[in-house]
Amino acid sequence: MMKSLLLFSVFVASLAAHAAQPDVLPVKQIGLELARDIAMASVEACRQNGYSVSAVVLDRAGNVQVALRDSLAARHTLEIAERKAGMAIMSGVDTTEFRASRGDIRPELNHIDGLIVMEGGLPVRAAGSLIGAVGVSGAPGGDKDAACAAAALAKLQERLEFAL
Repeated sequence: MMKSLLLFSVFVASLAAHAAQPDVLPVKQIGLELARDIAMASVEACRQNGYSVSAVVLDRAGNVQVALRDSLAARHTLEIAERKAGMAIMSGVDTTEFRASRGDIRPELNHIDGLIVMEGGLPVRAAGSLIGAVGVSGAPGGDKDAACAAAALAKLQERLEFAL
């Protein structure tokens, strides 16, 4: 009898825990138009400084939403920009910050498909939620790539704040 009561109690407790977990989760995701505008604003910010770059915007799951390569940007800049954005998605922080704080694991992460620990990747947040990331590559230095991405996000800040 005591054993049956204990089993019943465990069963009821597990039902309550299961009931608290939703079967369908609402997901906040970057839309095509916003992703396009972030990528284009990144390219334009670099153009103002004389740099031809690629900009890639990933959704929150790390899938490419938009990829733009300026006319004179090297073809490899697309892959590097995508991997920078992938690092920002994985870490949830600016890749410059991650690179500075996690040099201990940088060599290992650089061997994982879709990631590279270099400056120039920034998370994209809307109303506090991570909705994607932007990566820029092709300027003469990751700090300049990061500055172009940051300028794009600053330009679109109002849309990001009121997007949700």
